[in-house]
Amino acid sequence: MGSHRRLAPSGFDRGAGTALCVMSAAAAALGVAPATAAPHDDTRAKVDRLYEEAEKATEAYNKADERADKLRDQVGAAQDRIARQQERINSMRDAVGSLAGAQYRSGGLDPSLALLLSDDPADYLDKAATLARISARQAGELRDLQEAMRELAQDRAEVAGTLAELEKSRKAVASHKRIVERKLAQARRLLNSLTEADRAAYGRASRSGRDFMPDFGSAVPPSGRAAAALAAAHSALGKPYVWGASGPSGFDCSGLIQWSYAQAGVSLPRTSQAQRYAGRQVPISEAQPGDVVTYRDDASHVGMYVGNGQVIHAPYPGAPVRYDPVGMMPGATVTRV
Repeated sequence: MGSHRRLAPSGFDRGAGTALCVMSAAAAALGVAPATAAPHDDTRAKVDRLYEEAEKATEAYNKADERADKLRDQVGAAQDRIARQQERINSMRDAVGSLAGAQYRSGGLDPSLALLLSDDPADYLDKAATLARISARQAGELRDLQEAMRELAQDRAEVAGTLAELEKSRKAVASHKRIVERKLAQARRLLNSLTEADRAAYGRASRSGRDFMPDFGSAVPPSGRAAAALAAAHSALGKPYVWGASGPSGFDCSGLIQWSYAQAGVSLPRTSQAQRYAGRQVPISEAQPGDVVTYRDDASHVGMYVGNGQVIHAPYPGAPVRYDPVGMMPGATVTRV
């Protein structure tokens, strides 16, 4: 049922019970379907697949949104720089203008000052005869003005390019958001098509681990920051899954991990794919509390190891932050931050 299967038993996930898949939790908990599955079993499997597809789209949304945020910061910094540069150019022109006014009142405008006041000083700089007429001080002022204008033009061109890239990221964010919303709406319609008893069974499976505190064993976090992040993750237990959210009132899977480590003063990337490489890879058999555990080949889901074969994670819509067996999904990799 679904796209996830239980991992082979090992000492690492002893006591884990029935392995629950994040997006196939109900299907796994209800057992392997016979060759002729009942219609409601097929509906559950479709719901699980839609949730998995929605989660992957959510991570793509997070990645595009993170990129858009960075681009907005770059645009803001560049615009501030342009404004300061323009003020500097204006001041330089004002100073030259004052000198030109004094010369004009005393009998005419020196060609060198006309040069300094021109909109395109570079044209004049190429004329040796003109350069010969201006003083060393005036030549320095002219070159400073020319360089300032060149930098301003370059900054404006860079901002134009960044704004175009930002618009692409905004469109990508909107596209991924529509995909997520469509998948979740389809899943809700399928769930609503189940009988009340089947919906209740699905709900019981999807809330596995919510109402009790598992035995975490005697393992301790490898560092103070891991301990602080783990404490933060424990404090989020029971908070709702909200796609695209990074706390503190709701989380998606990577949002929970990013928020938990932020409480420990550690800045992690926003997406589960990037979180997989945010530290040192360790064998799953050596996982310690606070380690980041990503799942699937594409690292589209992530949780935090809490000890004794358990993780805490934000599973999917309708299932709040909870504890589950570390072997709930295939392709688990462990990263020590």
